[in-house]
Amino acid sequence: MAQYLVLIYESENDYANAAPEVYGEVIAAHQRFYERWGDAILGGNALQGSDTATTVRGDVVTDGPFVESKEMLGGYYLVEAADLDEALEIGKSCPAGFGGVEVRPVMVFG
Repeated sequence: MAQYLVLIYESENDYANAAPEVYGEVIAAHQRFYERWGDAILGGNALQGSDTATTVRGDVVTDGPFVESKEMLGGYYLVEAADLDEALEIGKSCPAGFGGVEVRPVMVFG
């Protein structure tokens, strides 16, 4: 089995402006996702806002993301799947109420 990272990209503004019941719906959707794919999920977490980010490029450290990073990485799931097709099936059902999802193979060393 191969490992894939399901990256959840979202708009911080949409989250900030969402009503509490909408946020609750997103949390419930993640719970349903976990119930469906729990056997394939190896780990995952939500991430704090981009205002908490620190970017490192070589020896340069910058508070916050670069301008091109306005759509923030909101969280991730590490999943195990037989192949890319199965990983994409998992990714398609991953809730990203305020953005999109990227599925990327993980390089496992050792």
